[in-house]
Amino acid sequence: MLEFKNSKPLTLGVELELMIVNRHDYNLTRGSDDLLSLLARHRHGYDIKPEITQGMIEIATGIHEDLSTMRHELGEIRALLNQCAEKLNLGLAGGGAHPFQRWGEQRIYPKERYQLVSELYGYLAKQFTVFGQHIHVGCPDGDSAVRLTHFLSRYIPHFIALSASSPFYQGADTLFQTSRLSNVNAFPLSGCMPQVRNWEAFNHYFGQMHALGIVASMKDFYWDIRPKPEFGTVEIRICDTPLTLGLAPLLAGYARMLAHHCLETGWNRIEPALYLPYTYNRFQACRFGLAGDIIPGCGHERISLLEDLLGTLDRLSDSAHALDLDDCRLQLRERVAKRHNDSDWLRAQYATSGSLSDTVRHQSERWMYDA
Repeated sequence: MLEFKNSKPLTLGVELELMIVNRHDYNLTRGSDDLLSLLARHRHGYDIKPEITQGMIEIATGIHEDLSTMRHELGEIRALLNQCAEKLNLGLAGGGAHPFQRWGEQRIYPKERYQLVSELYGYLAKQFTVFGQHIHVGCPDGDSAVRLTHFLSRYIPHFIALSASSPFYQGADTLFQTSRLSNVNAFPLSGCMPQVRNWEAFNHYFGQMHALGIVASMKDFYWDIRPKPEFGTVEIRICDTPLTLGLAPLLAGYARMLAHHCLETGWNRIEPALYLPYTYNRFQACRFGLAGDIIPGCGHERISLLEDLLGTLDRLSDSAHALDLDDCRLQLRERVAKRHNDSDWLRAQYATSGSLSDTVRHQSERWMYDA
């Protein structure tokens, strides 16, 4: 039986997975141990830890009630990481996938869970060297978390398009705005949560999966959105890591506005038809980003993702005002209207230099030093 640890509604936390690159050709490098060892000499108290392969590192914020404190904490973490990385002649970078690393060259981090994942999933574990932003939204109880998980599934294409930053993979332009999610899709427990209606039903489902030996904990579900009972949150896992620190809090702010609307209105329209266009919408966002077409729900006609996102931001004005997120909403709206996109920025860098190494160099400088 899973116990949902109730938390203050609409509080926020984010996790960011970052690339560790050398400063010769800007390929991924096995620098996590050296970086963590140097970080340990500082009494910082931040949540910085290894990820599944040794060219990755993950940072996580504390619990926040406004974006300014989150932004400040992320800035402090970045400053500390930069200080240590520079001493080791390493670079750090955002982005959803490294443009030219080869998965076969990666090494699994020597942590028990990662070793188990490698044994279970074989080569998929090394291919999971991709980089995402996870957003946690506080929920008052398990029933609310189930409702919010279903509600947010309608807006998954928005988060994909807003954060897409992985057009290159294994040295090639994939023609996708985000290639990262194709790696996530390979895991058997990826996708979306079953259409359970409340926490009791979810616990029954989890109990069945546990009894069959399919899962040991919630970590074994690689869903796009999942309840996180030990934190008392819903976790959105669909975003690429942004190229800049500033976009991460804006994505969290968008999640908070949507969650406020869901919880304040008592939304509870959980039905199988909700998921009929799910995989279609998800693919459109991954492949075309803001230029994609989506079907908002069963019985609805296709609409451009850009138009749907702008309309949603307009409809969230009351929630934004109630949460003091007017500036966040307007920044996101301006970004969407101008079609600002990290994947397009990366393609422009490559078009200018013709070198993926130079592209990653600019990518790293942008994450580490962009104000």
